Amino acid sequence: MHDEHNQVGGDFGTRVDDPIRLIVITGGPGAGKTAVLDIASRMLNHGIAVLPEAASLLFAGGFPRRDSEPARRAAQRAIFHVQHELERLLIEESKVRCIICDRGTLDGLAYWPGPSEQFFAQLGTTREAELGRYATVIHLRTPVVGYNHQNPLRIENAEEARAIDERIAVAWEGHPQRIFIDNTPNFMSKAHAALDAIVSALPESCKGNLSIPSWP
Repeated sequence: MHDEHNQVGGDFGTRVDDPIRLIVITGGPGAGKTAVLDIASRMLNHGIAVLPEAASLLFAGGFPRRDSEPARRAAQRAIFHVQHELERLLIEESKVRCIICDRGTLDGLAYWPGPSEQFFAQLGTTREAELGRYATVIHLRTPVVGYNHQNPLRIENAEEARAIDERIAVAWEGHPQRIFIDNTPNFMSKAHAALDAIVSALPESCKGNLSIPSWP
């Protein structure tokens, strides 16, 4: 990331010019992001923050969720800006060395009702700029079978969820450090693989004092 606010110091044993590292956890509906991030939040140390999903914050707070194209564009613009500000808040506070994001700014492309060029034009950014924000993108794939529809904010059926998952994969194309976590018959095996990927993506200064769970 190239924002001057990202060049911060701290008491985590890093150089003052070390950037705060942003890691994205993404994937289609029902992929298991919430469960993985819940486990991760319990095992991480004080040098790492986990950001909530901007879309859930907005929709749970009453932001209109309608099917019209103007409404869908408005929602994605709002989600994009909330995501940026959540990240900026932690970067400017400079209290952590790594930020794990529940989705990233390019996820909005999967939900945008129009060409990607329109998305970037309306938001005043570029694909290259948004790819450059994040050090690692960890993509949990939506299951082909066993799709979980329990989340009250999840409105997609299984087929729609898989289509969104594919669009998210396209949205993040070109990122140099992208990891796919495939589905397994046992979800804990998938969660284990995702958590291993998260730990591997952490800067060395954040790997101390992690409460790594013991796996069966």
